[in-house]
Amino acid sequence: MSDFAGTYHTDPSAVEIPFSHLLTDTQNQLLSDNMNIVRYRKKDVIFRQNTRTTHVMFIKTGLVKVFKEARNNKTVILKVETPGRFVGLMSVFGESVHQYSASAIEDSEICDIDISVFKNILMENGRYTLQFINLLSIDGLFIFERLMGQSHKQLPGRIAEVILYFSRDIFKSDSFSFPFTRRELADLAGTTKESFIRTLTEFKNDKIIDIEGSRIRIKSMDIIRTLSELG
Repeated sequence: MSDFAGTYHTDPSAVEIPFSHLLTDTQNQLLSDNMNIVRYRKKDVIFRQNTRTTHVMFIKTGLVKVFKEARNNKTVILKVETPGRFVGLMSVFGESVHQYSASAIEDSEICDIDISVFKNILMENGRYTLQFINLLSIDGLFIFERLMGQSHKQLPGRIAEVILYFSRDIFKSDSFSFPFTRRELADLAGTTKESFIRTLTEFKNDKIIDIEGSRIRIKSMDIIRTLSELG
């Protein structure tokens, strides 16, 4: 029997809560006492758009895709979240239901804390609350910049932006494997699968990148940055 997809660890005390240094010992203990750790398999849905927000969640291990479900079975990928990051903050503190969905890109462990307990901590601890305001602002600005990029950048700029996003923000390396299908990467760039593949081939032919399957190596980071910035 699998130990993934909805099973709980019994000892969350070893988990480091994000920005725990801003919490008192009592607050850290209270959050640990009200925490569950749930394991999800690759592609499992963590929470679904339009369901009620009941917990604050953060990633212990794995990668998580955050996406908006639109009409005609289309999705808009908003971002990828990495270990130590909270997931769904804008919904948790903005609405009573999730405004988007999240799923596991790979086998992942997600920590969830009852929202009422967490909000009580925020009411008590101004420094921790300020950190959350900062996180909410960063999330909002990130999505704003992505939407602006898709609206105003040419295709090579949007593809370069996706490559730079995974290199700089997710894997912190100029050599990595895309965790998405070509269709998902095209959604992230706001283009078609065919156009995405064609542009990657052009980048390879121009010796900007090397790519084999899902594995990519950036050969000219300067060109990728310039394309991303100028579009």
